[in-house]
Amino acid sequence: MSIANILLVDDELPFIEALKKRLEKRDLSINYACSGREALDFLKKRNDIEVAILDVKMPEMGGIETLTKIKAYHPLVEVIMLTGHATVETAIEGMKLGAFDYLMKPCEIEILVSKVEEAAIKKRKHEEKIVQARLKKITWRMP
Repeated sequence: MSIANILLVDDELPFIEALKKRLEKRDLSINYACSGREALDFLKKRNDIEVAILDVKMPEMGGIETLTKIKAYHPLVEVIMLTGHATVETAIEGMKLGAFDYLMKPCEIEILVSKVEEAAIKKRKHEEKIVQARLKKITWRMP
């Protein structure tokens, strides 16, 4: 499966660099942001991101707040929460707010890649449904 673009969001640059290399070895295209605010600014400029991998614990704007804003402004982007500081409450909150999944650091790379692929497929299916609905609306109005 080819994935157009992934946005990796974490405030720890060494972690981003290591994960980026590991994911690129699996033919994934990785963009990154070092904060929630930077991620939101990035998403304003790019509409080709399919999946965001989002750290929960970040200064200024945490992962839950970032998730909420991503879902408000870019509802089709699927978000995988990734954290080394998980609590059941945070995981449940993230899932209620629309996270695709919630994984603990360190997580096996194959599990992460599998979740990214599942999330990208879900986004593509949503986009296809939107296209079909628009086509149906257009053809319905034609004489």
